[in-house]
Amino acid sequence: MKKILFAASECVPFIKTGGLADVAGALPKEFDKNEWDVRVVMPNYECIKAQYKEQMEDVAHFYTGVGHLMPNEYVGIKTLELNGIKYYFIDNESMFGGAKPYTDPYGDIRKFVYFCKAVLSILPSIDFKPDVIHCHDWQTGLIPVYLKNEFAGSEFYQGIKSVMTIHNLKFQGVWDIETMKGLSGMPDWLFTDDKLECNGNANMLKGGMVYADMVTTVSETYAEEIKTWEYGEGLDGLLRARSNDLVGIVNGIDYDEWNPATDSTIFYNYSADDFRKKKFKNKEALQKELGLPVDKKKYMIGVVSRLTDQKGFDLISYMMDYIADEDTQLVIVGTGDPQYEDMFRYYESLWPERISANIKYSDELAHKVYAACDAFLMPSRFEPCGLSQLISLRYGTAPIVRETGGLKDTVAPLDETNNTGNGFSFAPYDARDMLKIINYSKEIFFNKKAVWNKVAERAMKSDFSWKASTKKYEALYNNLLETAEEEAVEEVVEETVEAPVEEAVEAVEE
Repeated sequence: MKKILFAASECVPFIKTGGLADVAGALPKEFDKNEWDVRVVMPNYECIKAQYKEQMEDVAHFYTGVGHLMPNEYVGIKTLELNGIKYYFIDNESMFGGAKPYTDPYGDIRKFVYFCKAVLSILPSIDFKPDVIHCHDWQTGLIPVYLKNEFAGSEFYQGIKSVMTIHNLKFQGVWDIETMKGLSGMPDWLFTDDKLECNGNANMLKGGMVYADMVTTVSETYAEEIKTWEYGEGLDGLLRARSNDLVGIVNGIDYDEWNPATDSTIFYNYSADDFRKKKFKNKEALQKELGLPVDKKKYMIGVVSRLTDQKGFDLISYMMDYIADEDTQLVIVGTGDPQYEDMFRYYESLWPERISANIKYSDELAHKVYAACDAFLMPSRFEPCGLSQLISLRYGTAPIVRETGGLKDTVAPLDETNNTGNGFSFAPYDARDMLKIINYSKEIFFNKKAVWNKVAERAMKSDFSWKASTKKYEALYNNLLETAEEEAVEEVVEETVEAPVEEAVEAVEE
């Protein structure tokens, strides 16, 4: 049985603030349980729902020193099993209390330095020695560093490999070196420019990238983009140096949760076989619910997103007068920068028959938008993977995206000549290019309905479930395990050869 431990700061269904939680929650369930024993460790946040807290069982507790700023910290271990996966929760109320999983940046760094040390410290207590520890984002960046340094002298930890997955390179866990030394207990020599130091500070994600056996990110295109100055967030040099150990694997989505044929939150269920007759009923029902004119002939564009520059809302803001014409309805669900929240509220007040600005996050409304809309707009400045375009494909809602990161890897632009493509895309980060492709999608919708329906059908038949991605992770883990076996054999050979030599030297000396 091959043993894998996922270490993550969030995981559905316990805590979710972003796509990382979906990966940590969905991917472990996809592995063949006859071959793989995949478990997950995360913080025991106070804000985890009571229904899960009540199921947790105590395993053990102890105290450990981290650095001189955290000399004696409580480490509790709780566990529960859900959907065939065993979860472990690091329990420390002073670290993980509060109404939200993340608080201020420096407080978060402190608790995740502690978390990294605790993840390795609990392994003997839970009687689980993983073959691979799969670390997710900067919050787990020090695990590979501890593993190959402070914990390397213990026989229990020898042979454990680590994978560092970058979900979003923009967030790195940066603090000044002296404070990080005091928190982590790591020696001076680890804080050099070839290890944890970056631009005069200590960088947790960089540490993980340096010491992990493999580095992955969440799409093939993003893996190439982050090796450039434009997308590398100051770490492009290191990523180029580790390019032989850098792999891009596109995320999937849970095809049970996101299934228009069975989704209980949408108005009418449909499938790739009958969407032509049923999907528009969701549009009419949503129009009625949101107070928009009920008209199936309107071109409805959906947006479910954080309202930030990263997601391309500066482009949308620049072109709103042209996007929301008299034949188009735009439905927005999300929160974010006040300037974009206010912008959508303004246009809703100006054109209430065209714009529905839902400045909130509602999972139920999001499902309805994916099912009801004709197209989904996602013109991101950068997008490591993206989940919204995968969901819109699943619901036959044609994504309109910029060709970056996972958007480029998952959305194939319509090619009318060859009758291919599951959506629409543009390349330059330019508002005029975005508007041009939106207008092209409108032309197809209004004037070439057979072509449009084929785009929707191909979208629904695209497979971005976790099954394909799981096969790639299995290959990655197997490669690491083969490397570990080869290293173990080499070590035995070296010891066998060295022993007679040492004996001969001792005999000569005598």
